[in-house]
Amino acid sequence: MRIGIVCYPTFGGSGVLATELGKALADKGHQVHFITYQQPVRLSEFNANIFYHEVRVPTYPLFDYPPYETALSSTMVDVIVNNNIDLLHVHYAIPHASAAYMAKKILEKQGKIIPVITTLHGTDITLVGRDKTFAPVVTFSINESDAITAVSQNLRDETYRNFKIEKEIKVIHNFVDVKRFRKKPIDAFRRVIAPHNEKVVLHASNFRKLKRVNDVVRIFAEINKKVSSKLLFVGDGPERSGAESLARELGIYDETRFVGRQEQIEEILAISDLFILPSDYESFGLAALEAMAAGVPVISSNAGGLPEINIEGETGYMADVGDIETMSARAIELLSDESKLDRFKAKAAAHARLFDIETIVPRYEALYNRFLQNIYSRV
Repeated sequence: MRIGIVCYPTFGGSGVLATELGKALADKGHQVHFITYQQPVRLSEFNANIFYHEVRVPTYPLFDYPPYETALSSTMVDVIVNNNIDLLHVHYAIPHASAAYMAKKILEKQGKIIPVITTLHGTDITLVGRDKTFAPVVTFSINESDAITAVSQNLRDETYRNFKIEKEIKVIHNFVDVKRFRKKPIDAFRRVIAPHNEKVVLHASNFRKLKRVNDVVRIFAEINKKVSSKLLFVGDGPERSGAESLARELGIYDETRFVGRQEQIEEILAISDLFILPSDYESFGLAALEAMAAGVPVISSNAGGLPEINIEGETGYMADVGDIETMSARAIELLSDESKLDRFKAKAAAHARLFDIETIVPRYEALYNRFLQNIYSRV
């Protein structure tokens, strides 16, 4: 198959999943064309089956805001026609699904039928999509897609609850490349972070408000009173400076490292003992799944799709959003009991295998094939 993938190219979950999916499809012999405004951050290795097409947005004094969606639709049409693309898989509803609809209608005028698969990832539905400015377009674009998928059962339910969706939404969970995260810890690296064999606690996110990074700092402050430990923050974003200030205020800044965005997160996970994700909402929780794939138990909120991956009392623990006391107590309980921690690490790694890329990607392939057969049987 020749597949066009449209996504955001950033460190967010939708961009990561779209890029990893494209790479996996390319490894299986499919030709994959990424269409976005810059090269995806996870697209770092050469593959003869992968192509990148940059969306160039012209700037004119007439426009206060560059017309990205129009440029995206035009680029889709150009890529599809010149590369004989079989289908489009767009990730994140805004603006990709609506731009794909425009491209689809343009191509129909030229006698080309192009199926559009739309994958919903989270804030495109739970935050942005609810805005009255976007809601009618989001609803229309989703309904006009040939197939709709959501990365969790929770997100599927949220979409039906908040939009008048007339079609089936198929749940295909996020995935993780388990082999990639089976890394042996680099002892020299761990000694730099934890020179006295302290426990290593990790949080990774885009530091937006809903990630509740200040809760991570407060939880770690309680952990550090009972367990000799270090806290690693991976990522960057608007809440970082506040978290740094709070760490100084609580007297734990010297035990905390902010290491910024890291593409090789598996190396950091390999030396970590516990992952903390106290978010207001996670449509799935890809960061938590990647931690589990590396054998790192998770302390998380019970929000959104997190209960679908973090199994209470087995792969980690959950608590209500904002319940710092419970999360701290559970973290201390795990980090203080080496045998229990080892059991949780093993169960986390085992559970992550249910979401392995080798299991999930064939489900996308089957979906593609079904809709291609349906479309072209009518031609």
